[in-house]
Amino acid sequence: MTQVRMYTTAVCPYCQRAKALLHKRGVQHIEEIRVDLDHQARLHMMETTGRRTVPQIFIGATHVGGCDDLYALDAQGGLLPLLGEGQNS
Repeated sequence: MTQVRMYTTAVCPYCQRAKALLHKRGVQHIEEIRVDLDHQARLHMMETTGRRTVPQIFIGATHVGGCDDLYALDAQGGLLPLLGEGQNS
């Protein structure tokens, strides 16, 4: 399964929803980058994505976007194929 990385904060309901969907789709490990604890990580997130809100989700090298983007991708049938890329846990 492809690596999943997510920029999050401690008290973000959208982060929790996104993690729940990813777990439901078989993701066992999500690399969380807490931007509420690391100002440089927040700056890097904003430079990389052009967005200020969390979560910001990456599956492999693909920036999926936020929680709504993740759910839309899943509804279109695009999430599972993206997660299956690479097969390197």
